[in-house]
Amino acid sequence: MEVNPPKQEHLLALKVMRLTKPTLFTNIPVTCEEKDLPGDLFNQLMRDDPSTVNGAEILMLGEMLTLPQNFGNIFLGETFSSYISVHNDSNQVVKDILVKADLQTSSQRLNLSASNAAVAELKPDCCIDDVIHHEVKEIGTHILVCAVSYTTQGGEKMYFRKFFKFQVLKPLDVKTKFYNAETDEVFLEAQIQNITTSPMFMEKVSLEPSIMYNVAELNSVNQAGECVTTFGTRTYLQPMDTRQYLYCLKPKKEFAEKAGIIKGVTVIGKLDIVWKTNLGERGRLQTSQLQRMAPGYGDVRLSLEAIPDTVNLEEPFHITCKITNCSERTMDLVLEMCNTNSIHWCGISGRQLGKLHPSSSLCLALTLLSSVQGLQSISGLRLTDTFLKRTYEYDDIAQVCVVSSAIKVES
Repeated sequence: MEVNPPKQEHLLALKVMRLTKPTLFTNIPVTCEEKDLPGDLFNQLMRDDPSTVNGAEILMLGEMLTLPQNFGNIFLGETFSSYISVHNDSNQVVKDILVKADLQTSSQRLNLSASNAAVAELKPDCCIDDVIHHEVKEIGTHILVCAVSYTTQGGEKMYFRKFFKFQVLKPLDVKTKFYNAETDEVFLEAQIQNITTSPMFMEKVSLEPSIMYNVAELNSVNQAGECVTTFGTRTYLQPMDTRQYLYCLKPKKEFAEKAGIIKGVTVIGKLDIVWKTNLGERGRLQTSQLQRMAPGYGDVRLSLEAIPDTVNLEEPFHITCKITNCSERTMDLVLEMCNTNSIHWCGISGRQLGKLHPSSSLCLALTLLSSVQGLQSISGLRLTDTFLKRTYEYDDIAQVCVVSSAIKVES
């Protein structure tokens, strides 16, 4: 009959603890009315309790800190810190101790050990301590693998491992919307929602533009010569609350002059978000490159450089148009102006504009008048390429407010 030998106990003990900030202690108030049998006894006990706030004893507000009672939640972008201790529980000296800490994610395995060198010896009741830090960059299951190898006095090599599994959660929900302006400007609206269970202090939300753009933040207003954020002095984001951030991206001058280049740009930049929670734990997230749907201008793009907001009825007004060749061939253009029921063009229709090379532009000063009051749409421009006998129609280019000539229009 074969007997299995008893499992040998290890001489070393491994302990792993997560390092987190303490939390504010909250008391549970027990009180009653003065006419009840205890009278003012419970209220007096709460007033004498050092953990309560004077004057707010029954509001569960504490002013003392308490150590974490559980592992807690870990969110993407935060720093995971852990304390690893290996203690010699035996009465003999252990040699060649090597402690290794790896973090296994769904895509990679990371070595978090501060040192990969072995400790020569560890006497009884002594320990080896190490603190590891890692900025969490993946969502999902993470496994902290701690391995210990050592040699006994008898020369026997020993080895054991321990696994600690935890989940990394998503702290923020980020949604983006793009608006393409006629002037090649791009407006980005970023909606950021706090999907954790605690409030966040939003330290920074900025947009790092791509190489072709300059960015201007539109999240502040000018009050008495000072720039004040639209979110107030305390930019806290409560759980499940959403905040909108707005940015304007303008193409750099060297790229704006090349219509063919800026036309196809889809990469805008990336958001950099920094926040703090609880007692100052810092988190940071950077989105991947944000991409928009590039506007389709066709072969010829017509945009307005200047137009008045308000004009007088039956009085001429001026606009400036910019025509850009977005194709890869030279065009010979003819301009035609077609009147509508309310908008009438002044000038000669069917005039030659000449040749326009690829990525080149020309500006036209045009004169119109309106015979109808109200908000009128400017339409009726036609461009014909005589090379290909192709006509490009431009309607609803812009809108202008037409008022009676008795009303003075400010220039």
